[in-house]
Amino acid sequence: MLKILFMGRKKVAADALSYLLSLDNIEVVGVLTDSHLDVSPTNDVAKRNGLTVFEFSEALTALKLGSLSFDLGVSVLYWRKLIGEFLSTPTLGVINFHPAPLPDYKGTAGYNMAIMDDLEEWGVSSHYMDENIDTGGIIDVVRFAISKNTETAKTLEAKSQPFLYDLFVKNIGEVVKARGFLKAISNVGGRYFSRMDMEAMKEVKPDDDVSKKIRAFWFPPYDGAFQYINGVKCTLVDDFILKQLADPTTSSLFTGSS
Repeated sequence: MLKILFMGRKKVAADALSYLLSLDNIEVVGVLTDSHLDVSPTNDVAKRNGLTVFEFSEALTALKLGSLSFDLGVSVLYWRKLIGEFLSTPTLGVINFHPAPLPDYKGTAGYNMAIMDDLEEWGVSSHYMDENIDTGGIIDVVRFAISKNTETAKTLEAKSQPFLYDLFVKNIGEVVKARGFLKAISNVGGRYFSRMDMEAMKEVKPDDDVSKKIRAFWFPPYDGAFQYINGVKCTLVDDFILKQLADPTTSSLFTGSS
């Protein structure tokens, strides 16, 4: 029986956790997720199946005391940096499923940078975790075409999730079969962006491609590309975003061709 500590959030993580629970040769010994939020799909799956949901510090204490142990750690969009016993305890390591192609885009350099860099292809990755962020050996990268001129951060997330889930299913199957570490290649190079870097990039400057920046950071309910107007921070939208938000069952007398 392979013991897994599962870490993750959002619907794709909830689906991944449900998949693990469908397997006879796997035991999920605990879950770390965004259970502090009002809406938490992963927490819902864990509670519905009687799994123990840990806070980060609780799990770390349990690992240090030896009351929690696991063979493999799995992270699907989990936001906390793992330290100490989270990395040293599992005999098969910790695999992270990253919503960007490695080694090119590390940290929070995700969907936003795909648009800012005018890419026509994006990807999702799996890699082993180490003491740094997104620097462990790369297991797999799956790439797919994206729309250079019409993607938003929100649509690119939606497009990426099925690929991330399929990669998860593939790699879990390989670990179960191998009962050992998967082949991984060096994770050297690329660019790392912190959350602070990305927040600073949201501000629209005079020479920016405004429409591109609006699409790159359109990810409600988070604030998007912005400018300060009379000291007030204002998220920007353009006609492209407004058309996406429009109620298809209504129309305006003052838009469209005459």
